[in-house]
Parts: sequence; structure tokens; C-alpha cells
Amino acid sequence: MPADQPEWVLAARRATGDRIRVRRLHQNMTQESLAHAAGVDRSTVQRMEAGAEMKLSHLLLVAHALRVHVTDLLHG
Repeated sequence: MPADQPEWVLAARRATGDRIRVRRLHQNMTQESLAHAAGVDRSTVQRMEAGAEMKLSHLLLVAHALRVHVTDLLHG
């Protein structure tokens, strides 16, 4: 994937990260507790919430840990 991505891709990643953060906080979870529940590193959750590129497998694991469908994180 090229380093220079269209702005809409970057905006979508940021929005997805924001939705992860909102769901996590709504469930009174820390990044550490979400990471543990999802089976990923806390730094992975931190990067996802910051809008960094995400692996589909990580997104699926986080959605499962938050008890939401992955599309809820992608599209609100």
C-alpha cells in the first residue's frame, strides 16, 4: 500500500479509531483491558484508536471483545 493515501482513507481510519475508543469507554474498559480481552497488545489498541493502519484480524478481535459487529466499528 502506498505511503500517500487519499484523505478519505485516512479520515475513515480516524473515524474507526474514534468508534473503537467510544465503545471501549462506554463499556468502562481501559486500553489494557480491551487488549487483554481481544488477545492483542495494548499498543495495537492504542494505534487502532489513533487511526493507524489496522489488520483485519485485529479489527475482528477488537469487535468481538467489544461485543459488536465489525461493521459497527467501520460505519458507526
